[in-house]
Amino acid sequence: MTVSDTTKVAAIQHAPVFLDRERSIEKACDLIAEVGKQKTRLAVFPEAFIPGYPCWVWKVAAGETKIIEALHAELLMNSVDVPSDATAKLRRAAKQAKTFVVIGINERNTEASGETLYNSLLYISDEGEIMGCHRKLIPTGGERIVWGRGDGSTLDVYDLSIGRLGGLICWENYMPLARYTMFAAGTQIYVAPTWDSSESWLATLRHIAVEGRCYVIGCCSAVNKGDIPERFEFRERFGEWINAGRSAIVDPRGKFIAGPVEKQEEILYADIDLTEVHRLRWELDAAGHYARPDVFRLTVNRNPQSIIESSTEYE
Repeated sequence: MTVSDTTKVAAIQHAPVFLDRERSIEKACDLIAEVGKQKTRLAVFPEAFIPGYPCWVWKVAAGETKIIEALHAELLMNSVDVPSDATAKLRRAAKQAKTFVVIGINERNTEASGETLYNSLLYISDEGEIMGCHRKLIPTGGERIVWGRGDGSTLDVYDLSIGRLGGLICWENYMPLARYTMFAAGTQIYVAPTWDSSESWLATLRHIAVEGRCYVIGCCSAVNKGDIPERFEFRERFGEWINAGRSAIVDPRGKFIAGPVEKQEEILYADIDLTEVHRLRWELDAAGHYARPDVFRLTVNRNPQSIIESSTEYE
């Protein structure tokens, strides 16, 4: 990019087709095509968009085993293997739209049992290639009855034609060392898909932008009770809006340049200019001249924590 280049990015505040992988992917592909027509270079979807965030964890008690087991089984059956036919459809959509795509998925652990789920963030290039898949390091609260824990091997940042792209999922962003890992890798465009639509979360997005001197794209699903099929009894435990959304895009000065938007499905667009990042890091570069490695030093374990290891020691 030259110093005068700008890039159009989008936060896609939509609801998935709840617990329906194929229809959620179809909707995602349609939305990717739509932003592609607007010459958008980066499209960001909400946390766990395919096939939906397991919102029941905040309303169904852990002891309500029959309800939880049935919901978990349906979520598992509609979750995503990486790679698979499901990811191939998303890859084709990204390539056709010439758009980088970051999308939240419920991912099955195909490297082992295939029965554990991770809250993952799938990165797809504008050429339709899978760049990486980050697994959320630690599920929050009730999420722990659904998702396993990721490891440091997926804390990647991607050096792209539009800038250095990285990010974390929802409350991973309250892990200061995880944020610092993103800053130390030079993240300029920071994605933060989430389920949190609170005022404090909006303040967090602004804080990350100022702390990292980067653009931040916060994307959340706007989910109405009507988006949950009637057969799911737990939906009656919510009010009209299960999640208001409140997605937003923030510039490196901490200013909202798109959103927040609430209680409606909408695509938020913004033009970003990395010159702003370069300008502001002269004053504060958290992982550069503003670091003090003589006082503080971060060690990141990037080794995959495999459940199965093959050995020929006894052969």
